[in-house]
Amino acid sequence: MGMSDTAAVQQALLDWYDNHGRQDLPWQTAPTPYRVWVSEVMLQQTTVRTVIPYFQRFMDRFPNVEALSAASLDDVLQLWSGLGYYSRARNLHRAAQHITHQLGGHFPQDLTGLQALPGIGRSTAGAVASISLGIRAPILDGNVKRWLTRLHALPGWPGNTQVAKQLWALAERYTPHSRLAAWTQAVMDLGAVLCTRSRPMCAECPLRSHCQARLLGRPGDFPGKRPVRALPCKSTRMLLISDCHNRILLEKRTAQGLWGGLWSLPQVAPDEALAPAIRKRTGLVLVHSQTEAGFRHSFSHYHLDIEPVRAQVDGSGTLAGDLHWHQWTCAQQLGVPAPVKKLLDKLQPLPA
Repeated sequence: MGMSDTAAVQQALLDWYDNHGRQDLPWQTAPTPYRVWVSEVMLQQTTVRTVIPYFQRFMDRFPNVEALSAASLDDVLQLWSGLGYYSRARNLHRAAQHITHQLGGHFPQDLTGLQALPGIGRSTAGAVASISLGIRAPILDGNVKRWLTRLHALPGWPGNTQVAKQLWALAERYTPHSRLAAWTQAVMDLGAVLCTRSRPMCAECPLRSHCQARLLGRPGDFPGKRPVRALPCKSTRMLLISDCHNRILLEKRTAQGLWGGLWSLPQVAPDEALAPAIRKRTGLVLVHSQTEAGFRHSFSHYHLDIEPVRAQVDGSGTLAGDLHWHQWTCAQQLGVPAPVKKLLDKLQPLPA
């Protein structure tokens, strides 16, 4: 495609956005760098529909970067609970503190400064810059990768370095010099609304006359698939340990790694004898227990098979520093991983 085609794509997509795009999203109201930044981080690997209520609760609680910076990580993670990919929340908190304490509360005003913040890559920085600062910068999220690979029938998996390099060059080429906020939202909306993973609505697409994948009759073949590898499976027992006061024992996860900074249930290996394992892990003596129906929780890189065990213990023993008793009803309000929330909502403590 030549430059005239580039202009035609730009115009067709902006015209479609003006008539059919999403223009009433909460972060489009008063699109400050802070609001756009939070929304873009939440939208990483998460759909708009899921993000909207989380974003609104987050803004009610932390209306500006100073409020987020002053909050405890526990408070931030509690509001993030259920969104997954919790490193996003930890990085938001770290970045807010950096902006407040090192940058005097002033949000970076250029791409270099934005990308220096924890958790902000090139695409997120481009979105914040173009939507809230009027800086011409391309973005390349999953939605944009999809329609760009189809538009050009570009072979290969977008996660491949060479394919990604080609896609960034295309994203740069199509980004106009005006209407930057509208363009950035338009390129995301096209992939989210029409150029979807399965059953793309080619007949309604404003770029259908330009799209090489449609002309080939093979839009479903693009983008190329990630090389297949079987996900490993791990298994664990999650212990819902209660005492005679109907309190539940939770552990505070370390800041790094899986579920970092969240409250979770103590875990032991499935093949360990339960009473000695509980004694070793918690210092508490098992009175009686009941195993519940197991289930699988899948991450991007492995499956975790969870066997929940409700256990009643006596009150003696000295707890390790990462273990704390919580009232069962209060525990449900903490920042906990999705499978733990599922168990807390579903199960009750064993009667003493």
